[in-house]
Amino acid sequence: MKKLINSADSVVTDALAGMAEAHPGLRVDRDNKVVYRRQGPTPGKVGLVSGGGSGHEPLHAGFVGYGMLDAACPGEIFTSPVPDQVMTATQGVDGGAGVLHIVKNYTGDVMNFEMAAELCAEEGIEVTSVLVNDDVAVKDSLYTAGRRGTGATVFVEKIAGALAETGASLAEVARIGGQVNTLSRSFGVALSPCTVPAAGKPTFDLSDNEIELGIGIHGEPGRTRAPAAPARELARIAMDAVHADLPLSGDTLVMVNGMGGTPLIELYVVFAEVAAYLREKGASPTRSLVGNYITSLDMQGFSVTVCRLTDELTRLWDAPVQTPALRWGR
Repeated sequence: MKKLINSADSVVTDALAGMAEAHPGLRVDRDNKVVYRRQGPTPGKVGLVSGGGSGHEPLHAGFVGYGMLDAACPGEIFTSPVPDQVMTATQGVDGGAGVLHIVKNYTGDVMNFEMAAELCAEEGIEVTSVLVNDDVAVKDSLYTAGRRGTGATVFVEKIAGALAETGASLAEVARIGGQVNTLSRSFGVALSPCTVPAAGKPTFDLSDNEIELGIGIHGEPGRTRAPAAPARELARIAMDAVHADLPLSGDTLVMVNGMGGTPLIELYVVFAEVAAYLREKGASPTRSLVGNYITSLDMQGFSVTVCRLTDELTRLWDAPVQTPALRWGR
């Protein structure tokens, strides 16, 4: 295993130190492993908190900033943040209007965020959660009861974050987050496994001519293993799965996301095929992201996330955002 690390035990804290140095707009609490906006909570504004295991960067800490999250809780590699972390983050962003937890549907994340919400309620902080479960690949997995939460997390954080900046109520911000999740679907493909530093070996085995269809972001198995194929075929497999679950039409927000080890030139090849597929179905890719947004360490592959847009969702997506990993309009 070759990794740019000091030790497997210190990867997360060392990376947090780097984030603090690289992004002066963030405040990094290395002891509690929480990343905040530098300026602290805004009085009267709903606070947004998300989090999950590290190894998916830039998710979640890279999306802390104006127009998105107020705080993020990075757990250890592929390990949920603990309730105390989430509680500390929630307390740190409470501006008096309540706090929204954005939670990917993984058993550990759900349980620990629920425990933190209960503890915060005892202190008088109103907390509401939005559960993200957009992955159409499998119904249940090693880490979930029900569908996994994947790429739509980025969409929920951006759109709910934009509405929160307007001074909307906690109920309204939660409503829009839930709507984004309802209108979004994802599917992932792995060309290679990833290597967790503490394990020192790949999370699963793939031969040179095999791929995994419907992979999860922790390297968990997908729908099936298949022979390697051209980008056009893989994009169609992914989009067929999405379209079968949520028929595509009208204006769409599309993300072709790298899993951490895929060159950008290859992601653009995939995006061209995805865009052609959408137009074939009568949909239009009017908003897009191409790049690494929710990764799985050094895995090679891609995921596609599609959201059916409304006028409100388009307006909120276009609203200004200023985070380390997503920025426009300011």
